[in-house]
Amino acid sequence: MAEKLFTVGKLVNTHGIRGEVKILSQSDFAEQRFAPGSQLVLVHPETGDQQAIEIESSREQKNVYLTRLKGFDNINDVERFKGWLVKISERFVEDLQEDEYYFHEIIGCQVITDEGELLGEIKEILTPGANDVWVVARPNGKPVLLPVIDDVVLDVDVKNKTVRVHIMEGLL
Repeated sequence: MAEKLFTVGKLVNTHGIRGEVKILSQSDFAEQRFAPGSQLVLVHPETGDQQAIEIESSREQKNVYLTRLKGFDNINDVERFKGWLVKISERFVEDLQEDEYYFHEIIGCQVITDEGELLGEIKEILTPGANDVWVVARPNGKPVLLPVIDDVVLDVDVKNKTVRVHIMEGLL
């Protein structure tokens, strides 16, 4: 069985002629993900081609990480990876504290109201600013946008893939 991979960034461009690349982070743990010695996988977004990589050096600059990949010392070696996704193997994913969840644990959960009504399934997570917003696909049509705040999200059970929520006035 193929190893499960999770996206932590995107290789957006090259930097200089000595093989450095610019990686746009999509991880809350960017300092760890792009630290020297990190084992990552580059994945072509359309073909699924993969290239295992190891971070040799990295530094943050203007919302991207300027990164040197071990064994890639020339711009010609890395140019073909522009636009590829940067992923991490499931075995390198850290455990989170209680009441913290990875996106992949939340997407697919069934949402049930505190009154026992099945609202739908979480299909997407938006990150507009102050708090995340879960997009819940309803069986009868228009999706519901649920703000991830304590007044709305009452309980998250990732093992059983269920979320219990309180529907505040005006949400539906």
